[in-house]
Amino acid sequence: MIRREWIAFSLVLFCLPVWSAARATMEDHALDAQLAQIAAAHTGRLTVFAENLKTGETAALDADAPVQTASVIKLTILLHAAEEMRAGRANLDEKLVLTKENQAPGSGVLNDLDTPLGLSLRDVLTLMVVLSDNTATNMAIDRFGVRNIDATIEAAGLKDTWLYKKVFRPATEPMPADQPKFGLGKTTAREMAAVMARLVECRLDLSGGAAKPGDGAICGAMLTMLREQQDRDGLPRYLETLDTSEQGSAIGNKTGALDAVRNDVAVIATKAGPIVIAAFTQANKDQRWTGDNEAEKTLGRVGAAVVKAWSPTGLDPTAIHWSDPLKTAATTGAARQ
Repeated sequence: MIRREWIAFSLVLFCLPVWSAARATMEDHALDAQLAQIAAAHTGRLTVFAENLKTGETAALDADAPVQTASVIKLTILLHAAEEMRAGRANLDEKLVLTKENQAPGSGVLNDLDTPLGLSLRDVLTLMVVLSDNTATNMAIDRFGVRNIDATIEAAGLKDTWLYKKVFRPATEPMPADQPKFGLGKTTAREMAAVMARLVECRLDLSGGAAKPGDGAICGAMLTMLREQQDRDGLPRYLETLDTSEQGSAIGNKTGALDAVRNDVAVIATKAGPIVIAAFTQANKDQRWTGDNEAEKTLGRVGAAVVKAWSPTGLDPTAIHWSDPLKTAATTGAARQ
């Protein structure tokens, strides 16, 4: 009798992980279906990849389809800067000089300032993120080099992500045949989510090795910039209505926009753990440059759907240790080796 009871108990233990995985997969498929409904209602194209970094749940919609990055590619520049700081080849306090040659139109403020102007690397990266400043982006690219940034992208295991050139500048190197189609950069929802996840979990060793002293502070500096990003019309739209400049946000994100493109990649600190979402809208019919652009609302619906499915009790800014994400990993077990 004891043996039979043990066999039955063992079968339960054996089947439990399988049942749990099936349940998680089923829940993910339900969210996949919801994302497809959001896409069907949008007059344009939508691709999405989302992951709960604590539970491993994922949801996807055409997540491996190459898309125009617009300014979302600036996330890869941020990752490369972190790698250079980790290697001791860069420092946030080092000085750069704004020149007339690097001033670019579009988003940002540096194009309107007198030159020459001294800025720290921290200033440049912060403006590149919080205002998506195109001039700051060109300064960062000059500091690090397109080829070096792309080498980091490749070392991180990304096969369909590329930074092609500086903003509003012709390419200075031979370009792949698909560059005219994608413009500034190319990526997929899955791969850009992976870039954000790497920063959130502070996995700066691109070969998969363990973190070393100083990594947490480097990642924290990057996450702090993303948390202070000022365009909240996309994924955060229906999630957060407080004055984040005073109270602190539960969301760090990087947006990108062209006439027919609205993109957003975010980490959202929730009561169920950190959630990463990469959402890209392309070929949009609505090309108005307003917060009520249809694509912005679509992105907002994606963010709300994912958070409601995985964290129905809402957001929790403390789910991420923004100044040192390795402390988050130590307390939640979220980091992946």
